Amino acid sequence: MVVAEVELDQVFGALADPTRRAILARLTAGDASVSELTAPFTVSQPAISRHLKVLERAGLISRSRKATVRLSHLEAEPLREATAWLANYREYWEESFERLDALLAALQESNRTGPNGSSTGRSAP
Repeated sequence: MVVAEVELDQVFGALADPTRRAILARLTAGDASVSELTAPFTVSQPAISRHLKVLERAGLISRSRKATVRLSHLEAEPLREATAWLANYREYWEESFERLDALLAALQESNRTGPNGSSTGRSAP
């Protein structure tokens, strides 16, 4: 497995947890300490610290010290890479839906005109 795939796996693994997604959402408002990140949750500070380690290993956050406080900072680049990877599949599904729309339109038209091209007298749904 190439390095980019391993990093992508770590990003999606980190995003799989709702607590970690909530932490990332909070960090969109700016840097925060562990105690600030723990406040909205019913889990312990050590549990939040473990979540932060997972996010840090995935490259989704960086951590720094400001006096005696450790601040977490959102890193957007891994999210951009994950979004770009997902965009490839979005294009695939959009093309698939377009082909399905064309097929349905053709089927509806053939139901209206009948097998030999004459009108069947049926009304369209």
